[in-house]
Amino acid sequence: MPGASAVSVERRARLLWLVVLAVLLAAPFIGLYPVFMMKALCFAIFACAFNLLLGYTGLLSFGHAAFMGSAAYATGWLVRSAGWPPELGLLAGTAIAALVGLLVGLIAIRRQGIYFAMITLAMAQMVYFVCLQVPFTGGEDGLQGVPRGHLFGFIPLGDDVAMYFVVLAVFVAVYLGVIRIVHSPYGQVLKAIRENEPRAVSLGYDVDKYKLLAFVLSTALAGLAGSLKTLVLGFATLSDVHWSLSGEVVLMTLLGGMGTFAGPVLGSFTIIGLQNFLADRVGSWVTVIIGGIFVVCVIAFRRGIVGELLAWQQRRSKAT
Repeated sequence: MPGASAVSVERRARLLWLVVLAVLLAAPFIGLYPVFMMKALCFAIFACAFNLLLGYTGLLSFGHAAFMGSAAYATGWLVRSAGWPPELGLLAGTAIAALVGLLVGLIAIRRQGIYFAMITLAMAQMVYFVCLQVPFTGGEDGLQGVPRGHLFGFIPLGDDVAMYFVVLAVFVAVYLGVIRIVHSPYGQVLKAIRENEPRAVSLGYDVDKYKLLAFVLSTALAGLAGSLKTLVLGFATLSDVHWSLSGEVVLMTLLGGMGTFAGPVLGSFTIIGLQNFLADRVGSWVTVIIGGIFVVCVIAFRRGIVGELLAWQQRRSKAT
């Protein structure tokens, strides 16, 4: 009976994801604002990238905005000023974020806990200072007027619906890619490192190499999210590399459910939705409200929304 129950839960989960995918496919045609949906999907990619590092490797980074923002600026400048097509701009932004992640990771990865987190925060502040000072970023004004162009020369990204389906396709690819990474032998080693790093070392694994690769993968996906966001909104600003954005992605991951696949997606849609809904109604108080939500999340449901639902489902299955 427990096996049948597990199969039933898996089937329901698959059915739920099919429903969610159907809603996402129909979103532009049922009154959901495409630009809002694209922004939420970009942050969902960002949160999935962060969750790969925190939820499955156990590394808390306080500087992930640096990778999203550096890719955003790189893609924006290459597409606007250098005349690159959007697909090359996306690839270049992702590669630059991975390179920055490699440099930061080589410095930070040998440290653990709060020391790792503070090194990533310090390096992110250095990236912020560079973006503020170098001329091509526009300083406090940001990089404005980034054209979407034509994907592969014939898909007009200036059309919000066409751009939305491109962003949705990238999100689905990233989501499935993260699932594949986590379920692979490499992902199982990451889980072992998260649960008991000394034991993983005793089994002969070079944990620093595994963690460094996870860090670079996470930063590359974060860069992809930043590059997409620049194309969607048409600009990159200092808020894309600010430390507060690193705090937001932590909140998205914890609110939705750290170490779950759906949690970061739900958390990103919740936070971006609240920001858009409350911004015109309460102004700057939106940050206070989101902070209060974070406190409630930490105190009342530490596993996050999805984590608590999964725990409830497991208790129910055992009871029956």
